[in-house]
Amino acid sequence: MIVITRQIRAARALLGWEQYELAVQSGVAISTVRRLEGSKCAVNVQSDTVEKIRLACERAGIDFIGYPNPGVQFKTGDRALPADLQQVVISSFAMQARVL
Repeated sequence: MIVITRQIRAARALLGWEQYELAVQSGVAISTVRRLEGSKCAVNVQSDTVEKIRLACERAGIDFIGYPNPGVQFKTGDRALPADLQQVVISSFAMQARVL
């Protein structure tokens, strides 16, 4: 699967990771992560570099969605949301219940 830079930024945002955390989790230099995320066009990096980043995000619970509408989402199933996102979801449901 081809992963684009916007998907990398989106995956990191969903996970609540800083660029440094993504670099550590993927074994990629922080400068490479910054260069990838800062680019609005194609970046010349090794394909295994993007693969390392993709795998790190997938291990953390991200699914990459491909063509025709590339994006990211949390994996479905038994993986739990990060604690801060769990609170957002719980608060959202509580607010909706009060409205109903």
